[in-house]
Amino acid sequence: MIISLNPDQEAWLQTRVTRGDFATIEEAVRQLLAERIAERAAGESADLSWAKPYVDVALADVARGAVITLEEHEARIDARLAAMT
Repeated sequence: MIISLNPDQEAWLQTRVTRGDFATIEEAVRQLLAERIAERAAGESADLSWAKPYVDVALADVARGAVITLEEHEARIDARLAAMT
C-alpha cells in the first residue's frame, strides 16, 4: 500500500523523527495509526447504557416543559458566583 502525506504532515513527522520520538517516518505512521484505530475501537465499543436513565429523565423534563433558557442558566450561575465573593 502506498500512502501519500501532505507537506505539513510529512514535516510534522520528520520533526518527531529528528528529535528521536520515532526511528523513521514509517514507524511513526504505523504507531500513530494503530493508536488512532485503538481509540476509535474503544469509542465504538463503549458501553453507554449507564447514561440511558439520565437521558430518559432529561427527555421527560423537556416534555413537561421543565427547562430554562441558556440566558436564565447563565444568570443563575452569575448570581451564585457573585454570592461567593
